[in-house]
Amino acid sequence: MSSVAIAFHSGYGHTAAVADAVARGVDTVPGVRSVLVPVDQAEARIADLHAADAIVFGAPTYMGSASAPFKAFMDGTSKFFANAPWKDKLAAGFTVSASQNGDKLNTLVQMAIFAMQHSMVWVGLGLPPGNNSSKGSADDLNQLGSYIGAMAQANADQGLEGIRASDLRTAEHLGRRVAQLSQQRAVLKSAA
Repeated sequence: MSSVAIAFHSGYGHTAAVADAVARGVDTVPGVRSVLVPVDQAEARIADLHAADAIVFGAPTYMGSASAPFKAFMDGTSKFFANAPWKDKLAAGFTVSASQNGDKLNTLVQMAIFAMQHSMVWVGLGLPPGNNSSKGSADDLNQLGSYIGAMAQANADQGLEGIRASDLRTAEHLGRRVAQLSQQRAVLKSAA
């Protein structure tokens, strides 16, 4: 069985809800299971990350970049960087901010560069942008128009009810896509 680890930080619960949506998407693919790893547990659970076939990174966007706890997780991987345990694993990412833009792209680029420094293979969202025509709506998948990863918007003055259902469905799509690609790679490896 393949596994997809979801390494994330959540400051107020919104990013954890998106991580759960990614996990639901992963778990829809037979033969693939999700493993949620909050970054404050990453050191103790590093074996889960090393064993995974893919890692999806998630963090809120604070002040234009990934949150400090997520950045500390990234920096902590320098301990094993030279051994390249994540080489050729699939990687993807998601982020949440209160604003519709909120400079979320910067956080996803930060994650993609981090993954590539670990010689990982980045997986984009694989969806066209939604909500970008007179026939579109905020209920469309990828309503925030990202290609590099899943973006979600959560109202700053609300709890989990402040996250659009379409953003959670987009996160589920990302999880399913990573799981399917992970499974395809496993089949190709076994046939080689």
